[in-house]
Amino acid sequence: MFRPLSTKEVVAVLQREGFVFISQRGSHGKYKNRRTGAMAIVPMGKREIPPGTLRSLVRQSRIAAEDFFGA
Repeated sequence: MFRPLSTKEVVAVLQREGFVFISQRGSHGKYKNRRTGAMAIVPMGKREIPPGTLRSLVRQSRIAAEDFFGA
């Protein structure tokens, strides 16, 4: 099981992998990878993102889980 991540940590990983902020609607930010076209919707302002939401972010972003969690 991977350790929980905050919004700040998730955004840092996405930016490191080439994602840029596109827009925000309510409490969710939209990030897009300019190279691959992958989109990721991130809940903003969370200290700890729930495990299911993290799995969804990994799937949306098309980043390997090992790269995402630094394992």
